[in-house]
Amino acid sequence: MCCLSHPRLSEKSEQAKHGFDRDPCRHGVLGTVVSCDKLPAAHGFHCALIQPKTDALHDADFLRSIEYLIAREGMDGVVNIASPNPLPNREFMKALRQAWGTRIGLPAASWMLEIGTVFLRTETELVLKSRRVIPGRLEDAGFQFQFPQWSAAAQNLVDRWRAVKSAKS
Repeated sequence: MCCLSHPRLSEKSEQAKHGFDRDPCRHGVLGTVVSCDKLPAAHGFHCALIQPKTDALHDADFLRSIEYLIAREGMDGVVNIASPNPLPNREFMKALRQAWGTRIGLPAASWMLEIGTVFLRTETELVLKSRRVIPGRLEDAGFQFQFPQWSAAAQNLVDRWRAVKSAKS
């Protein structure tokens, strides 16, 4: 989930418009998850004790939503940039495992996640807690998501990752 204040963004619209890396395999949370290099969850793990909501958003929808907000002059205030269909972490991981072709997901206890977040240099709270966030203002303004469902987004990201990896080989 990303919250943006449109007036601040519009002041730097050229930087905001061109300052994003369109390669999902290099940066960002989805790039990390899809790369399967650092996050135990990407290897099929899921947290057995809690079921936080995940508002997994495809990078293309994220970038398109920012470009959409920059282009709309009359939209001021805070806008949630999040998936229109948040889902429990268990379903998020199931779709990611299906996209990778991995069948088994081992449960991870909270203490395991705490260790993993140290290596990712992030906060455990970001993994263990959640809020159900929907992009109400964005949708009301007419924005259409290219990947409203995580399963299609995950498959697309995995396919793109594999294409990049095979091109480098």
